Amino acid sequence: MSRIGKQEIFIPEGVKVSQNGAILSVVGPKGTLTKNFRDDITITIKDKVINLNVKRNDKFSKSLWGTYASHIKNMIKGVVTPYQKKLILEGVGFKSEVKGKELHFALGFSHPVIVLIPETITATAEKNNITITGIDKELVGSFTAGLRALRKPEPYKGKGMRYEGEVIRRKQGKKTV
Repeated sequence: MSRIGKQEIFIPEGVKVSQNGAILSVVGPKGTLTKNFRDDITITIKDKVINLNVKRNDKFSKSLWGTYASHIKNMIKGVVTPYQKKLILEGVGFKSEVKGKELHFALGFSHPVIVLIPETITATAEKNNITITGIDKELVGSFTAGLRALRKPEPYKGKGMRYEGEVIRRKQGKKTV
């Protein structure tokens, strides 16, 4: 039994949740999110409360139960308060700036790195701090992880791109005789 799936999901004021077949849409003050859900889980919306139940009693359906509940909670929370992730760029000569809908990086390569920002995400770059904001938690997380993968922090000097609050385990390096 899923502990998360059994819980009722309450819809806050100003948020509208509607279901059209397998598509669930959440409309709030910050925007609209839609997601396609499989028919293994029944989603019932009544009086500002959402309940989820399993149709079949197999392992796959039970594993989707809590996952879908978490997705719906994240959608509701995202349209009320947007999700935000911060990256810190460390290293001599490493730069970042936003030009229109593109992020331009100087990461120590022989060429500049240019990344397109998705439509529903806003990005700001001040000095070496990059802030990614959006209403879709999954998109914000995957976009930020993709940026971090461009230049992961290395363990000797700590140069690279890291999340705010992330601790880099440092290695000692060569010893001189």
